[in-house]
Amino acid sequence: MNKLNKNLIPDHWYNILGDFPQMFEPFLQPGSNQPIGQDALEPLFAPSLIEQELDCRSNRIPIPEDVRQRYEIWRPTPLIRAVHLERHLNTSCKIYFKYEGCSPVGSHKANSAIAQAYLSKKDGFQRCVAETGAGQWGSAISMASSFYGLDCKVFMVQNSFNSKPARRILMETYGSRVVSSPSRDTQTGRDILQQNPEFPGSLGVAIGEAIETARGDKKTVYTMGSAFNFVCHHQTVIGLELKNQMAQMGISPNYIVSCIGGGSSFAGIAFPFLKDKLEKRLDLEFVAVESTAVPTVTKGEYSYDYGDTAQLTPLMRMYTLGHKFSPPVIHSGGLRYHGLSPLVSRFLKDGHGCAVAYSQKEIFEAALTFARLEGLIPAPETAHGLKAAMDLAVQNRGQNKTIVFCMTGHGFFDLAGYKLFLEGKMEDSTDYAPPAQPPVIAAPQTGGDGFEGWWSKNFGADLKAAPTQGGEPDNRENYKILTASKVERLIKSNQRTVFLPADAIVTPLALEASRALGLDIRKEGRRHEG
Repeated sequence: MNKLNKNLIPDHWYNILGDFPQMFEPFLQPGSNQPIGQDALEPLFAPSLIEQELDCRSNRIPIPEDVRQRYEIWRPTPLIRAVHLERHLNTSCKIYFKYEGCSPVGSHKANSAIAQAYLSKKDGFQRCVAETGAGQWGSAISMASSFYGLDCKVFMVQNSFNSKPARRILMETYGSRVVSSPSRDTQTGRDILQQNPEFPGSLGVAIGEAIETARGDKKTVYTMGSAFNFVCHHQTVIGLELKNQMAQMGISPNYIVSCIGGGSSFAGIAFPFLKDKLEKRLDLEFVAVESTAVPTVTKGEYSYDYGDTAQLTPLMRMYTLGHKFSPPVIHSGGLRYHGLSPLVSRFLKDGHGCAVAYSQKEIFEAALTFARLEGLIPAPETAHGLKAAMDLAVQNRGQNKTIVFCMTGHGFFDLAGYKLFLEGKMEDSTDYAPPAQPPVIAAPQTGGDGFEGWWSKNFGADLKAAPTQGGEPDNRENYKILTASKVERLIKSNQRTVFLPADAIVTPLALEASRALGLDIRKEGRRHEG
C-alpha cells in the first residue's frame, strides 16, 4: 500500500457521544429500572470496551497501532462511482459506494472484530464467544481471534447455519467452533428447543446463548457484532475515511445511505458527518434501510427492551419489535434482529435521519441490476441500501445530487439466495404485522436529575480510600478493574498511589493516563510494569 493511501486511514475512531452526550441512553436494571454502570457489564465485555461504551466525553478514541496495522491489510477501502448504474437509471445524480467487501472476510464487520479481539487479549482474556446471523460477524471475529490467539466459539442462527455452509467452513478454517443456534450447549437453547423443536433460530436467541456462555467462564469474553456503542465507534473508520476521500475529490454528499440490522454500518458511515451537517448547514440527508419483514424503525416502538430473547442483557432504549419477536426466514440474515443500536435509534428518533423498508424481491432485483452493470455482487443486506440509493437517484433524476451508500459486503456466500431468485422460486418477504400488545416502555429512574445526575452517581463520585498501616490509601476493594476515568478521579482527589489486587485488570487507556498524570500503580506491593 502506498504512503498516500495509508494516510487516508484514520488514526482514531469517532465517538459521537463526545459531541452529542445527550444521545447517551443508560442501561437499566430489569425490575428496578435503575440505571446501571460499569460493574454490571464487566461479566460480559473486556474492560477496555466497557470504557469505550460509557465514554461521553471524548470524541476521538485512539486506534491502537497494532489494530491500525491490521487495517492496512485492506484499508482504505475504495470509494467507487457507479457510472454504469447512473446511465441505466437515466439520472444526473452521482452514485458512489464505499466498498467494504474487500476485507479478508468480505464485509465491514472486520473493523470492529479486530479491535475487540485485540483489546480482549490485552485485558487478559483467553477465549471469546459470539453470535452471528448471516455469518459475517462470525467470520470476522473468527479471523480476529486467530490473529491474537483467542479460542473462539460462534453460535450461528440455525437458518444461516443450514443455508450457508461456506460461512461455517470459513469460520472453522480460522479455528473457531461453530454451533447451530438454538443449541443444546446452553440452557437458553434447550429451553427454546423444548418449546419449539422446529424453531429456525434468531439473533436474539443466539445472543442469549453467547451471553450465557460468557457469564459461565471468567476467562471468556462476549464479543458483539453490532448495536453496542463501542461497535458503532469502531465502524466510524468507514465514515472518517470517506470524509478524507471525498475531500481529496473535492465533493460532498447529499445523501448517505446504509442498511440497518443492529445498526453498526449505518453508524459507521453516517456518524462522522452529523456535526458537519449541523454546524455547516450542509444539504445532507441520512437514510437507514431495513426489511419489510423486520421493520424495527418503520413499525417498531422506541422503548426499553432486552437485547436478547432470553432476557440476559440489561434493558436498552432502542427501536424494537419486542425481544420475543420471531423473525421470518429471509436471505438477509444480518437484518433479522428485533432491536437497533441505542445510538442509531436515538440518532433517528431525534430526526437526524429517516428510515425506509423494502421487500426481499425488491432488493434482489436491485442487486441483480447492480451486478450486471457494475460487476460486483452485493450481499442481500447491502442490497437494501443499494435499492434506496437507486430510488433516490430516480426521484432526483433532474438534480445534480451526490448519493453515497455503504456496500457493507459482497454476496459470494449468498449465491444460494441468488439462485432461488434467478429460478423464480424465491418467496417475497411477508410484511410485518404489529402485535396487539406493543413492547412495554420502561422509564429510567434517575432521581429526577437526568443524565448528569446518573453520570455523577455512577462515575463522578469522590473515591474514598482507607489508609493502610503505612499511611497510603488502600484501594484493593474498589479497583478490581482500573480504567482511565478512575485514574483521573484519583489524581483530582490528590492521590498519587493506587494498590491493586493481584488479579486486577489495568486497561490500556488507564495505563496511558497513569503515565501522563503521574499515578503510581502497584499490585500486591509491586509497581505495575504494564
